Amino acid sequence: MTRVSRECALARGGCSHAWWQVASIRHGFRGTLLALPFLCCGKSAPTARRTFCSLPGSVVFTPQGQTIVPGGAVMPDLAWLHLPSGFCAHYFATVATARQLKFAPNGDLLVASPTKLTAGGANNGIARIVLLADDDRDGVADANITFLDGLPATQGLMFGGGYLYYQDDATVRRVPYRTGDRRPSGTSQLVTTITAPQAVLHWPKVLDTAKDGTIYISNGSEQEETCFSMRTPFGGIFRLNADNSTSLVAMGFRNPIALRCERDHDVCLAAELALDDSANLGGREKIVPVRQGDDWGYPCCATRDLPYRGAVYDDTQAVPDCSRVAAENASFIIGHTPFGIDFETGKWPTPWTHRALVTLHGDAGSWYGARVVAIALDNSTGMPLPATEFDGGSADPANMLELASGWDDQLQDHGRPAPVAFAADGRLFLGDDQLGAILWIAPSELAMQP
Repeated sequence: MTRVSRECALARGGCSHAWWQVASIRHGFRGTLLALPFLCCGKSAPTARRTFCSLPGSVVFTPQGQTIVPGGAVMPDLAWLHLPSGFCAHYFATVATARQLKFAPNGDLLVASPTKLTAGGANNGIARIVLLADDDRDGVADANITFLDGLPATQGLMFGGGYLYYQDDATVRRVPYRTGDRRPSGTSQLVTTITAPQAVLHWPKVLDTAKDGTIYISNGSEQEETCFSMRTPFGGIFRLNADNSTSLVAMGFRNPIALRCERDHDVCLAAELALDDSANLGGREKIVPVRQGDDWGYPCCATRDLPYRGAVYDDTQAVPDCSRVAAENASFIIGHTPFGIDFETGKWPTPWTHRALVTLHGDAGSWYGARVVAIALDNSTGMPLPATEFDGGSADPANMLELASGWDDQLQDHGRPAPVAFAADGRLFLGDDQLGAILWIAPSELAMQP
């Protein structure tokens, strides 16, 4: 008999949960043990904090390597994933062609799964917005619940003012949302139609609300857009007006695939996927702020003062004037494809806290460069500090840290990191638009709420 069981046998009333504690010790469930109440003789001992990384199935990264918390259901293998020591990862759900993640006010996760052909996607979606709840709090979604269907061209999602806003091709619609809804609590309403030209492949629209209440909506352009001296706005960021019309905020985008607003400094950032195969022409992918009047150069200019090599205005044959193009602070190699953005809010340890987390989709066909990076932000303005993948740049390397990698191991059997969203509890959720896997990442000491 163990010391624990012997003492409980001698005590009046026995010992509640002692068998679980002994079994946990025998099976090495030390993280789980610390989270369980130990009741002996009718008295409850203080309990240690239960962490997300103690959940069964968590892949925990330590200085000695990976360990897997035993127990729970059989889950997809995450041994290929690389994280810094002090973090863990956990499988959450599978939704085909997961292109956008957004958390509802109560913590349920909504996932956009389109079927319309788009650049980079697996195109095996289900034309739905899927709701994922974890009511039993085991770290895995309980079931895939269809929240809305019949949506072949959907990507952007946003909650605000008692509604879920969502993209339906060239339109933005909304349905009433009450906290805890697993189905819309009212009928769908048209909010606005984007009247700018519509791209065949770059049709996805993403949307978010700034701290000042402004709703921004993105619109993509074409790879083949012609460079003219006087351009009609095509790829850009638009503002939703009070009368539900839209007005142009910023132009010169090819494919603004991600848009997320940070609430402390009233900063919104967009991910711009620049001209394909333009690495030798001066091209670079970008993370840029959303500001009134900015022109980010596409299709004429790679960046400020730098036309795409060989570019001329189609109407005048003059070399493009790129002196008024906005200058980016965060840049990536063409093809690495920044695809998702969200902001860490202070729950993660240094040096990861209060950074913009960015998923890189990786080169088409090889997934080379696919990973997750953390970009430093200015404490006073919330703007990205200078950060780049390019060799020889003046940016401090500490301004762009690699958090997660392993997708580009030449096997192409782990999917590609695509959308990203922080839960209110501090976990970072990642979607995969190839195989559909959704997983979450957390610091090892991130505590679960009682």
